[in-house]
Amino acid sequence: MKKKAIEKIPYLTLPRVVQKKNARYVTVTAFKNIEHERHLFVEVYRNTKSTKEIPVIRIVMTKKDFGNYFPEKNEWTRQKIETDHYYDSTRLLWHTQSEDGSRLYSEAVKKDILFTEKDIERIETMCRKKAWKRERWWENIYYHENDIVTSARCKTEKRKMERRQQALKDRMENTPELPETRILDIADRIYFSEKHYLYYKKHGSYADITCSKCGGVSFGRWKAGMSYESQFEKRIDEPIEGRSGDCPLCRARGEYKCQGKVRSEHSQKIHLFLGQKYKETGMVMRYIEVGKQWALELTSGEKEPEMHGAYEKISGIEIARAYFEPDKKVQTDYHKHNPYTGEDFWDDCNLYGNANITINEAPVLSETYENMAGTMFQYCAMREYAQNVSRYNPIDYLERYQETPQIEMLVKMNLIGVAKSLVACRYGIVENVHATRPDQFLGIRRERVKQLIERKGDTDLLETMAIEKRMGANWTAEQVEHITEAKLSGVQIEEATHYMSIQQMLNRIEKYAGCSYGSCCTNSGERIRAVAGLYCDYLHMRNALGYDLNNTVYQQPRNLEQAHNAMVQEANKKEADKRLAEVEIRFMEISRQYRKLRNRYYYEDETYLIRPARSAKEIVSEGRILHHCVGGDNYLGKHNRGETYILMLRFKKTQEAPYITVEIDAESNRILQWYGAHDRKPDEKNMKKWLDNYVEKLKNGTLAAVQEQEQQVLLPAM
Repeated sequence: MKKKAIEKIPYLTLPRVVQKKNARYVTVTAFKNIEHERHLFVEVYRNTKSTKEIPVIRIVMTKKDFGNYFPEKNEWTRQKIETDHYYDSTRLLWHTQSEDGSRLYSEAVKKDILFTEKDIERIETMCRKKAWKRERWWENIYYHENDIVTSARCKTEKRKMERRQQALKDRMENTPELPETRILDIADRIYFSEKHYLYYKKHGSYADITCSKCGGVSFGRWKAGMSYESQFEKRIDEPIEGRSGDCPLCRARGEYKCQGKVRSEHSQKIHLFLGQKYKETGMVMRYIEVGKQWALELTSGEKEPEMHGAYEKISGIEIARAYFEPDKKVQTDYHKHNPYTGEDFWDDCNLYGNANITINEAPVLSETYENMAGTMFQYCAMREYAQNVSRYNPIDYLERYQETPQIEMLVKMNLIGVAKSLVACRYGIVENVHATRPDQFLGIRRERVKQLIERKGDTDLLETMAIEKRMGANWTAEQVEHITEAKLSGVQIEEATHYMSIQQMLNRIEKYAGCSYGSCCTNSGERIRAVAGLYCDYLHMRNALGYDLNNTVYQQPRNLEQAHNAMVQEANKKEADKRLAEVEIRFMEISRQYRKLRNRYYYEDETYLIRPARSAKEIVSEGRILHHCVGGDNYLGKHNRGETYILMLRFKKTQEAPYITVEIDAESNRILQWYGAHDRKPDEKNMKKWLDNYVEKLKNGTLAAVQEQEQQVLLPAM
């Protein structure tokens, strides 16, 4: 739109007020030539004497463009004339907010009119669109504007698609040829270990054997015979399912598979990465799927199918390509299949939903590292990184390296843990993304770098070192290790060190846990972390309640669990008392059922014990201490009704200190869920194994009935 030229043209004005009943707005039109191009001016006026000179809005249209000018605001827009085009209501561009969304077409026809019949003719001439009724004259303009917007959008999308297709074509033309034969040979030799199968079928003392490598069928005796003729028959080793043997024909080593147990076809798939030089200094990382298939060929026999032969074949297909170029974002192309045409093609975007193509961690072919020479990644240290991790995604590594080149420094300094975190996009560990020194980059003291290297960049240790730097502290290397093991946060340390030294804090945690830092005991670390959280929580609550923590009696209670529980109760005394009284009344069956459930579910070993909840109060307290939702009415109600039961899993040495809460199904004895503090699963691998063993004993009826008297007096039933 030639806006400046349009603004210089005088308004058409409303010749007179229209006396038509209910007419609120009157529209006047006129054709104007601007720079040899015909423009239609559509001006909408309020139907009053005081507003005849200046329109509410001036709509200007050409065959290919349109624009709206609001004189009162002195601004231009490209809104369509009808903003709410649905059902039987409408809101035109000049309507006030009070008229928004409440006007029917019938009302709009009465209130929004044209000044003369000539006006509708001009609109129809320009727009070349017919409204359903001429009284709805604005529809002509709406359709015209919509065609302009749609046409412009289509042209934009077409140009964008053409650029995408041209870029895709350029990438394909510059992509090196894939050495398919060599890749298949490497995959078969290294990753499939040249695996072969020997299919067999026994007939008394004889056996038929078919080799997947050579495809031949042989026949021989595997069991010595008693007759004279048997000594001249061909002897073979006894074929046994799963064992290895040699093909009688080609002598290939293979695994025996019984004909009656094996499927006629079976296969295995692996994925590989191959990096190649792209253009001058770029790289293309190719994601390849290689599959090997083994098949047994059968023919119809007199009584049952007979082995005719066997074969094996290996094939591969490239699934995706990631292109890297200097100063450009990574571009990933995907190999797709058109089910309607049966053709394969490459596209620059992924699929959607369940058909989405995923690129996972996979082995990287060794020639990838050789191909990096002379590229933008020749110093990226990906080879060194691969030597320290079992599997990784090289696309992720190179993409992170482009964003954070310091990964090279971290890998070469053997800070593998930090590098893995950055590759996994955990950028919270970085203090200064522009720093070139590791201590400044990670936000730790300079003398800590050596210790971090010795631990191969352990991120938990790094977090402790960062806390030390932020606090301005100067801990010993041993203290840093112990703080890391206890998983103490900066807030916990700051609060505790107001009243004691960091070493005193660590000593007290060790004393309460009953085990030493760095102990080889399997659960010592978990016990130290559980006690550390409990102790810090105790100090926080006591401090919040206004107690004097300078007194060592309060700093170091004799029984931490009891002291912590007392603080929990006191911190929320009023509300807690009300809640506990309420749940005991509402869910009194929990207390009544305890003795019976204890005989059924109680179990202990050298390290742990598990038992049912004694009361609704205990369940609520458990939830508050561990900061999870077990104390809610939902869990209490299900336990009270006997649908599911809440079990307490504790360390045997600290039986009253909450550790893990378990919910178990009453009928099936299936564990529905189990969580420790803050909805986390401490020592997940070992605890899952322990609970699985517990459930197995429970289901088999072999759970030892331990009737030891508990330390605390059982709560009486309400």
